[in-house]
Amino acid sequence: MKESSKNGLPLVVICGPTATGKSFVGIQIAEKLNGEIISADSMLVYRGMDIGAAKPALKEMRGIPHHLIDIVEPDQEYNAALFQKQARAIIADIMNREKLPVLVGGTGLYIRAVIDDYDFSGTRGNAVYRKKLLKDAEEHGAAKLHERLCEIDPATAAKLHPHDIRRIIRALEVYKYTGTPISSFHKIDRSRKSIYNLMMFGLSLEREKLYKIIEQRVELMIQAGLVEEVQGLLNRGFSPELSSMRGLGYKEIIEYLQGERSLAQSVDILKRNTRRFAKRQMTWFRRDNRIKWLNADQDDVSGAIINEINRFIEGVS
Repeated sequence: MKESSKNGLPLVVICGPTATGKSFVGIQIAEKLNGEIISADSMLVYRGMDIGAAKPALKEMRGIPHHLIDIVEPDQEYNAALFQKQARAIIADIMNREKLPVLVGGTGLYIRAVIDDYDFSGTRGNAVYRKKLLKDAEEHGAAKLHERLCEIDPATAAKLHPHDIRRIIRALEVYKYTGTPISSFHKIDRSRKSIYNLMMFGLSLEREKLYKIIEQRVELMIQAGLVEEVQGLLNRGFSPELSSMRGLGYKEIIEYLQGERSLAQSVDILKRNTRRFAKRQMTWFRRDNRIKWLNADQDDVSGAIINEINRFIEGVS
């Protein structure tokens, strides 16, 4: 299928690993080219999870509309299928208003779900089966469900924490009702054309510099009140076992608050886990040869992207 656009505007995608300045670049592009931002970050959807998710502050948004940020509570279910539906509707609306949609984020599956012909229609769950799995987890432990997933979909099991009950159950549901591992839905034939007039840009940094920025960023999060943010979420009754609370930056601080290790140890682990996360993101995005990579350190990254977008628009006008 092909999304329609009255003026041939592209869908601009700014992607890459964490801490490369994607949000800043996206805002500059939207500001100069009459655009709006669609966040493609699986943690930014949650209300009250601001510091650990590196959510842009209102003043940093510079008056640019941002979509799909703060749309659900930490205990509400959210997934790539929902994101696909909502993001595509927003993109269509932005294009219909003759503005430029800019999809910005580091959650690779969310980006692919939007730009490629992902079909989630056959992966709906079953409430009765889900309750049965929840009961199994209560009686025998989440690790047993994880072991079951290892047998049918080892690729997905390897990516999930053994206590990530929600995602484990989701993967088991998909297999039961489709006969296909959920990991297979993540494989896209790169020869297939995107459903949009696509312009994809990836931001990268030399590894040692990126790791240094990540470590500085974690320190700034602690100074900004990450510990207090996580404690506040726990005080509001959000379970440490929630998928959102197992997110990077939250699970490490929860372990400190639960007395499992010192704050210094938790901070070190958070830095390590963030470095590993950035490496996984880079591996994911490098598989997509549609992405034009730019060094985030180069002078006027946003200007270079803006020039390319303008040339594209002039070429199809």
